[in-house]
Amino acid sequence: MKFDFKNKNGEMLSGRLELPATKPKAFALFAHCFTCSKDIIAPNVISKTLASRGIGVLRFDFTGLGNSQGDFSNTNFSSNVEDLLNACSSLSKEFKAPEILIGHSLGGAAVLKAAPLMESVKAVVTIGAPSGADHVAHLFSGNMDEIVKDGKAQVNLAGRKFTIKKQFLDDIKEVTILDGVKHFKKALLVMHAPLDNTVGVEHATKIFSAALHPKSYVSLDSADHLLMNRKDAKYAADVISSWVTRYISCKDTENTPSVFVNDGEVMVSSRNGAKFTQDIYTKNHHVVADEPLSVKGDNLGMNPYELLMAGLGACTSMTMKMYADLKNIPLEGVEVKLKHEKIHAKDCDECETKTGKIDHIQKEISLKGPLTEEQKSKLHEISEKCPVNRTLKAEIRIDSK
Repeated sequence: MKFDFKNKNGEMLSGRLELPATKPKAFALFAHCFTCSKDIIAPNVISKTLASRGIGVLRFDFTGLGNSQGDFSNTNFSSNVEDLLNACSSLSKEFKAPEILIGHSLGGAAVLKAAPLMESVKAVVTIGAPSGADHVAHLFSGNMDEIVKDGKAQVNLAGRKFTIKKQFLDDIKEVTILDGVKHFKKALLVMHAPLDNTVGVEHATKIFSAALHPKSYVSLDSADHLLMNRKDAKYAADVISSWVTRYISCKDTENTPSVFVNDGEVMVSSRNGAKFTQDIYTKNHHVVADEPLSVKGDNLGMNPYELLMAGLGACTSMTMKMYADLKNIPLEGVEVKLKHEKIHAKDCDECETKTGKIDHIQKEISLKGPLTEEQKSKLHEISEKCPVNRTLKAEIRIDSK
């Protein structure tokens, strides 16, 4: 889902919040690499993978990058750290404070700097991170004299032009990273590729050596610095999702509703911050309803009419299978395909209503097994007696209070 928030100057930063289908076990913040955006392969794959494992992830474009407002030339490493703090504050207000920080490349240095300032954070992950912010200076070393002399210069980074000002150089020279790492009491996972030719693996050694336990190191083998190979990004995501479970405060009971649901009851609860997403609970089960992306939903579950048809289809199949078992009919399987639409009443010869539109549900039932024509006919007859089918065809009274 879209999750925009303001930086310290009131400029809107563009964010994307990946939410799991169930209630999130925890939340994470993802900081992208220098001059990158939230939508490149690594943050995209890692965020979606963690969401599939029950962890909500907010990734966003730093000020002046991607779809975020602001002038990149006026930003620096310190402003990136402030953006992270603003993201943390906004996520805390709308959902829950993040317990996990993940940073890629310079974003990794930023999360190391920000982590001591975020009390809620329990686990920090760096991917290809430098041990100091001044490491990025080598990217525009050929323009250094111009930047110092004129106060700024146009530099070419990964095929794109950016304006770098002297204040950026001054900022990265003053920033210290490892001193903070030595003192923060958070679990640390350092991920780095030994052959990374953008940020050498010696930076991982410095970060790992500076940190206190608990700390872990995972080699990304032959991966490139940006994890442009989707398999490398997926591997990193799988490792992170397993590693963080030791440190986040989730409980098995978090996927249950806030109030008790009795037998025979269904409780539907709107999800905070979502446009359509609903959590649906019974005493023992939980499912999600939503709307598709085409109508600005988050597509995390079936829409209400799909759920209605699912109930009818499931009841139809169960009823036929139960009857077949009772009568020793060799029914091996049932598939029920359903479609709902609105049709003009005048087009329905069997309907009492003759004006306006009516709801029309089509059921296509496929049976598997060595069945005789007589058995097929009887099973079809029984399918129409399924309780949900009879409910939908009967007069229904709904009381609301």
